[in-house]
Amino acid sequence: MNGFATHELNEDAFGQKPGLLKTFDAFPKTKPSYTAPSRRGGQWTIIVLAICTLLSLSELRTWFHGTEKHHFSVEKGVSHELQLNLDIVIKMHCDEVRVNIQDAAGDRILAGESLSREPTSWKVWTEKRNYQHSRSGAREYQTLNQEDSARLAAQEEDVHAHHVMGEVRRNPRRKFPKSPRVGRGDVIDSCRIYGSLEGNKVHGDFQITARGHGYLETGAHLDHNAFNFTHMITELSFGPHYPSLLNPLDKTIAVAESHYYKYQYFLSIVPTIYSRDSRTLDKYTASPSLAQRNKNKKMVFTNQYAATSQSGSIPEHPMYVPGIFFRYEIEPILLLVSEERSSFLGLLVRLINTVSGVLVTGGWLYQISGWFGEVFWRKRGGRGKTEGVLDGRHHD
Repeated sequence: MNGFATHELNEDAFGQKPGLLKTFDAFPKTKPSYTAPSRRGGQWTIIVLAICTLLSLSELRTWFHGTEKHHFSVEKGVSHELQLNLDIVIKMHCDEVRVNIQDAAGDRILAGESLSREPTSWKVWTEKRNYQHSRSGAREYQTLNQEDSARLAAQEEDVHAHHVMGEVRRNPRRKFPKSPRVGRGDVIDSCRIYGSLEGNKVHGDFQITARGHGYLETGAHLDHNAFNFTHMITELSFGPHYPSLLNPLDKTIAVAESHYYKYQYFLSIVPTIYSRDSRTLDKYTASPSLAQRNKNKKMVFTNQYAATSQSGSIPEHPMYVPGIFFRYEIEPILLLVSEERSSFLGLLVRLINTVSGVLVTGGWLYQISGWFGEVFWRKRGGRGKTEGVLDGRHHD
């Protein structure tokens, strides 16, 4: 009927008889008898599937974490206030310490009246540090002249939007921790100064000095032998208080080598906005009010800073003032860190392209390797058996 019988051809040798639906099949299937499994083909299939799985997992991981983009922009609008968060322990009595802020606007802020003071024992704080060190297996505090790789890694992690947003969400409370309990035999020889205060958003100098030094005030000056500006910084940050984020000076210790000693910290502050969606940044780059910023839960407004320090003994002369000085400058730029994630449809397209590309490439490599195998055996002149490229069967 179709002319195959007149030419002595068998229709079964070219596939199954097409049915009603198979007539429209654009990709006719090869008969199972035309192919045969082989050991090399099975190994190659396992390798291709493993590569597809690894690449697919990598795509899923990248899509889940998203991609991070950094943009620098000139800070628009006019900002007036800058919040400072401080938690420091000084090895002096609270009535011997003076805390003030002087800024470029000419204002002098009595920070000691806004911050809380709490008499404590230096021994208790060092024991707390050693206890945390033994439990965590890592250094909880470090001296200023030491570099800790784990600490630097933690700071590096705190500059990524995904980590910052997660820490802020997991730690909604922004309270300062309680001081360790002072025992009966512990000597009260230190003062803990902590809290948040509002200052002008201009260059300034945060100063911690001794009574009667640096400022004119009534009362007797503190004896120089009572000076001891050994201190432990638990937190120093600018902007909203996020205690779970690690800053460059957080958890550092400085030990004064003499009574008349001066510490200077130079800070460069960069306003920073973290967001999960870059499109929402356009609405807030014009520096909205603090109340509007706090309503947006998809964004975190904070400040980063870089720190350098200089310390040393100074002459005991009225023109030299010992103490702890934090000189900060605010950079006129705004860092925008956004986390972006493509759509789920885009993820499916990438997965399909990845898997199909690996399968096609694997098929080409399989055929090329089989062809090179045949050429190799022919050049050797041997009669070894090689596997067929198309059907996987053995040929002499």
